[in-house]
Amino acid sequence: MFSSQTSSFQESIDVEEKDADFDSEELGAYSPRVQHISSYYSIYYYQNTSLTLLDSSLPAEAEPELRSYISRRLSKGALLGGMGNIATVELSVPEQAVGCYCCLLEQERSPEQPEADGNGWVVCLLGGSEKGLQSSLTPEMQNLESEVRPYLSRWYEESVMHIHRVVQLVQTNISYLLYAALSHTHVEVTGADERTKTDVTRFIKAASLQGLVQEEPSTASLCKTVSEDSPTDLLIDCASSPPAFTNAVSNRFCDDWIQAFINAAERFNPFLLRQILENFKLKAIQDMNNLKRFIRQAEMSHYALFRCCLFLQSCGNGDVLLQNARAEHSGLPEACSIIRVLEEFLAEQAS
Repeated sequence: MFSSQTSSFQESIDVEEKDADFDSEELGAYSPRVQHISSYYSIYYYQNTSLTLLDSSLPAEAEPELRSYISRRLSKGALLGGMGNIATVELSVPEQAVGCYCCLLEQERSPEQPEADGNGWVVCLLGGSEKGLQSSLTPEMQNLESEVRPYLSRWYEESVMHIHRVVQLVQTNISYLLYAALSHTHVEVTGADERTKTDVTRFIKAASLQGLVQEEPSTASLCKTVSEDSPTDLLIDCASSPPAFTNAVSNRFCDDWIQAFINAAERFNPFLLRQILENFKLKAIQDMNNLKRFIRQAEMSHYALFRCCLFLQSCGNGDVLLQNARAEHSGLPEACSIIRVLEEFLAEQAS
C-alpha cells in the first residue's frame, strides 16, 4: 500500500521509552525567521505499544525524532482514536520547528481478533506553524477518519489478498498469466465483477518485468515491439467455472512455478504468495541478464554462442527471453544477428 521513502521501513520503537527531549511541553515555539516552509508527512502503524514506519517524506535524521515524540504522546494517552492533535515540534529540518497535526485511526475491533484492540494508524502532517495549522487544517481534517479510515481498514484485502484470489480463481492455469506478464501480452477478462478484473490486472502488473529490465536507449517501447510478435490477447471468460482461456500460451519456465503458487494458496498464505511472485520475477531477470551477457560474448566467440544455445535450451524460457532481447537490442546490428541465430536454433529444437 505504501512505498517506503526511508531506510527505516521495518524499524519499530517502543512507546514506553522515556525521551524527555521530545516531550510536547518542551518542544519550543515556531521560529518566524524561516521564510520558506516545506511540508512533510509520516504514516505509522501502531501495534502492541510500538510504532512501525509505513511511509514518510521527512529527512532520514528527522523521522526518528518525530517517532519519539509520537511515542511519548501515545504513552501518555494524549492521542485519542479519531481525534486530531496539533502541536509544535522541533526536528532536524531546515525550519527547525514546524506545526504537526497527528491523528490516531484505530483499527476496527473484531471478535475474531481481540488482540487487535487498540491497534491502528498514526497520520502526521507537518508544515508551517501550530497556529497556522490550527486555523487551516481543523476544518479540513474533520472528515479524516471517515474518509481515510475505511481505506486503511481494507489495506489487507486490497494490497495483499488479490494475488491469492487470482491463484484461487485460475488454479493451475496461473502459468498462462505468468507467461502473459513476461511476454507483455494484453489480458482481457470477461464475465467477472470489477474486483476480479482489477485483481487480474494487478497480478499481471506485479508479475511483469516492465520497468525492471534495462532497455537500450534506441528502444522507445518494449511493449510495442513485443506485441508485433504476439498480436492476440489472452482472453479469460469467468462466466464458466473454472474460467475458460482463449489464446493461452505458456512455457516450461512458467509451468515449473505452478505448484509453488498452488501450495501457498492452499495453505492460505498470501504473504508467501507475494514472495513467490517476487522470486519468479527475480529468476526471470537473472536469466535475462545472463542472456544479454552471453549475447555480448557471442559477438566475439563461437564457443560463447554455443553456451548461449545451451542456456536457452535449459532455462525453459528461451522464447520470452529472446523476445525481450530482440526488443532491447533493436538498434545493435551485431546483437540482432546473434539473436536471429538463436531464434533459428530454438525453432529447430521446437520442431
